[in-house]
Amino acid sequence: MIQYELIDRVRALCRADETIRAALMYGSFAAGEGDPHSDVEFWLFLDPKARAALDPAAWCAEVAPVHLVLRNEFGTHVALFPGPVRGEFHFASTEDIASVGEWPARGAAVDAMVVVDRDGALTPVLAGLPEQAVLPAGADEIADLCGRFANWMVLAAHVTARGERLRAQDALAHAARHLLWMARLAEHSTAHWLTPSRAAEAELPRRTVDAVAAGTLADLWREGRERWLTLLERIGHPRPAALLAELDALLTPGPALPPANG
Repeated sequence: MIQYELIDRVRALCRADETIRAALMYGSFAAGEGDPHSDVEFWLFLDPKARAALDPAAWCAEVAPVHLVLRNEFGTHVALFPGPVRGEFHFASTEDIASVGEWPARGAAVDAMVVVDRDGALTPVLAGLPEQAVLPAGADEIADLCGRFANWMVLAAHVTARGERLRAQDALAHAARHLLWMARLAEHSTAHWLTPSRAAEAELPRRTVDAVAAGTLADLWREGRERWLTLLERIGHPRPAALLAELDALLTPGPALPPANG
């Protein structure tokens, strides 16, 4: 795969350039899940003066020929290599290494992530992170997650009724993401918690995947309602019967769903 060639080239550049004091790889290849459709993803921590003088586009062109280098909405530089293959590069200062400790998880083993660590500052920060994200553990946290799903569904229903189709689509996307989290908790399938759509087709039931793929108010609500009730029962929270009845009427045309207190 071309991605392996790109990864090898990035590693070589980082090891040869003394101004790059630390670097890490993250994402699918660091986790051992890379395939021909995966990005290559790196954080590079440079001496502050070198970072100020760096030309990100020129640096990416040293990795391989590039069609385009852009800065995305999150401030990350993205290189589109031939293929096209995406490369994500965070060009940061050594002063930013400590901020890695604020990540929710690292997603891979430390040894698989560290490319260079000349001053020994990066490795202990990564080692202090959990490999996988800490899941909602308390009853209130799980109830809040389900409540956020309901919140997005109500918004989607109202803006749909107003005729704001694009705003509704945005709200439904948020609702779908929360439904995937709910389903992962219900199914004890939380390996890809931070990106709940990742490998969902292989890790979640067909009915959940179909509901999210359909993306309609009715489909998302039918599946989300069941997940909500399952999780509430698991954590011993009462069912909000009045709210569920209103949501059933608002979100599900056609045959009535089972009573919320049934």
